[in-house]
Parts: sequence; C-alpha cells; structure tokens
Amino acid sequence: QVRLVESGGGLVQPGGSLRLSCTASGSIFTISAMGWYRQAPGEQRELVALINIGRSMVYADSVKGRFTIFRDNVKNTVYLQMNSLKPEDTAVYYCYLRQNVNYWGQGTQVTVSS
Repeated sequence: QVRLVESGGGLVQPGGSLRLSCTASGSIFTISAMGWYRQAPGEQRELVALINIGRSMVYADSVKGRFTIFRDNVKNTVYLQMNSLKPEDTAVYYCYLRQNVNYWGQGTQVTVSS
C-alpha cells in the first residue's frame, strides 16, 4: 500500500505563488508517474501536471508557463510550484501516483482570491 501526504495549500491573492508538495511512503517500488490533478466545485477532476519515470512532463494548457512540476526521487516527493495564480486556479489539488495502480492523496485546498 502507498500513502500520499500533501501540504502547501492555502489562500493567496491573484498573482501570488504557492508550492505544493506530496510525499509518498509505504510499498514504493517503481513509480511510473507522479503528479497533480485538481477539482473545482461542480467540475470534473482534471490533470494539472504530471512527471513520468523518464522525467518527461505534461502540463494542462491552462497552467503552462505558470506552474512547474519537479520531483525528488530520493525523498519520493513531487512538488508543484504555482506562480501567477489566478482565481480560476481555485480548486482542491490532489496528488497522484501510478505504480501499477493509481493512488490519490486526500487533497489540499488552493484558493486564489483578493
């Protein structure tokens, strides 16, 4: 079993920055991908950013140029640096890990508001 613990969410003004982190623990063998999804009220969960085992990265078009995903393999931790935040980035952000099956964190709230 794999456990994902997220941190770093909160309230920020438009144009501000936040960094999310997610650390995996438990039965870690070969992680094929880690990343972040988000879900706004009344919306479906959507991909924000993903980093694959070969370190290739995928970003949602809406966050390209503003968000950066990076990973510390020694710590089994993935980070999401979010800059130039907009009100439409407000959502619950979920950490995601794929290791044969999909694992999800409990979610962390990000609110962008003045």
